[in-house]
Amino acid sequence: MTHDVCLYYSVHPSCITAVPLRSTPDSSHPFYDVARHGIIQVSGDDRYGRKLITFSSCCLPPSHQLDHRRLLEYLKFTLDQYVEMDYILVYFHSGLRSSNKPSLAWLREAYGEFDRKYKKNLKSLYVVHPTSFIRIVWNLFKPLISKKFGKKLTYVNYLTELGEHLNYEQLVVPPDVLRHDEKLRAAQKGGPAPSVKTPPPRPPLPTQQFGVSLQYIREKNREAPIPPVLQQTVSYLREKGLRTEGIFRRSARVQLIKDVQRLYNLGKPVNFDDYGDVHVPAVILKTFLRELPEPLLTFRLYSQVQDLLSVESSLRVSRCKHMMEELPEHNFIIAKFLLSFLHLVSQHSLVNRMSPSNLACVFGVNLVRSQRGSVSLAELNPIHLFTEILVEHFHTVFGSRCTPAQGTP
Repeated sequence: MTHDVCLYYSVHPSCITAVPLRSTPDSSHPFYDVARHGIIQVSGDDRYGRKLITFSSCCLPPSHQLDHRRLLEYLKFTLDQYVEMDYILVYFHSGLRSSNKPSLAWLREAYGEFDRKYKKNLKSLYVVHPTSFIRIVWNLFKPLISKKFGKKLTYVNYLTELGEHLNYEQLVVPPDVLRHDEKLRAAQKGGPAPSVKTPPPRPPLPTQQFGVSLQYIREKNREAPIPPVLQQTVSYLREKGLRTEGIFRRSARVQLIKDVQRLYNLGKPVNFDDYGDVHVPAVILKTFLRELPEPLLTFRLYSQVQDLLSVESSLRVSRCKHMMEELPEHNFIIAKFLLSFLHLVSQHSLVNRMSPSNLACVFGVNLVRSQRGSVSLAELNPIHLFTEILVEHFHTVFGSRCTPAQGTP
C-alpha cells in the first residue's frame, strides 16, 4: 500500500462494505507533508452530535519518512478546531510496526503537550484492535494519567463492537483495518467470518419524527411546512438558550436523548423544562437533522459545496445564494427557518461564543453530506465555509426568494 495517501472507507456493522473517500488535502495545506498520509481524519458527528476524530496507525509511513514532531503539531492543529465542543477519539492500532512506530519518548512528549484544554471535552477514547504492546504502554504511562482520563478509555476488539458505542455510518476506516478485522473474526470462529444479515426495516409509525423524510413528516402533520421537532426546539432555544455559552457544542446523556426521541416518535408531548438542561433540545435539534435520510440541503448540492473553494472570494456569497434558490421549495422553507435562527444565535456570540464559524463546525455536516454518509477531513473545509456563509450572510442568501407563510423562529 502506498503511504502518500491512505484511502478510507465508510463501513456499516451489519455488512462491512467499502466506498472510497476523497481524502487528499490541497497542497497549500499548512501541514500537507503530514496530512497527505491520511493518518488523522474528522468523520463528522456521531448520533449525539459529538465530533468523531480517527487516528490510523496503518497510515503512518516509515519513521524516516515522517517528522513525528510535525505529526504532533498537526494533531494539535486538528484538535484545536474541535476541542471546545464534545468529541470522541478513535485510535486504530492495527498496522503499527517497528518501522513506523513512534518512540516512547515521543508518546510521553505527546501526552504532556495535551493539556486540560484537549482532555476536558474528550468524551471517549476507543482503542480498536489493541495488542499487548498498547496495554504495556498504557500501564507504563498510568502514573502520569489521571483517573478521570483513564475512565474514558475503552478497548474494542472488533469493529462490530465499535458500532455498539457510536454511529458506524459516520465513521471512516482504512481498508487495512477492515482486512485485519476480518482476519481476527475468522480466527475467532475457526473459519471465514460470516456476513451478518440485518432484518428488513420496519415501516415507520404515522407519528414518526426521526429517521424519516421531510415529505413523510409533512404529510403526517397536516402539511405543516416546519417539522414539529424543529419548530419546538428552535422555539425553546430562542427563548431560553441564546445566552448559553457553548450552546450546540455540548452533548447530553445518551439515554435521555433516546427517551425524548421515543416520545416524539410516539406522538407524545415533550416539555423541555422537565429536563432542566438547555443542551437537551439543542442535541435533539442536531439529531433530527443528522437522522434525515436525505440531508436538509439535499445530496445534489454536495458537489457544488465541495467546489466552493475554487470560487473567487468575492463571488462566494452570490454562489451560495444561487445554490439555495435551486433547492426544492419545502427544503428552502425549512432551511430559511433554521438559518434565520442560527443567524440570531450568532448575533449573541459575545455571550454564547457561537460565532458563524463555530456554528458552521457544528451544523455543516448535519445540513449537507454525500450519499456515502462519511465525510473526510479534506471535505470538511468547504462544508464549513459554505455553512458559515449561510449563517453570517443570512439576509443576503435568503432575502429575495418568496416563500409561503411559515413558522417564525
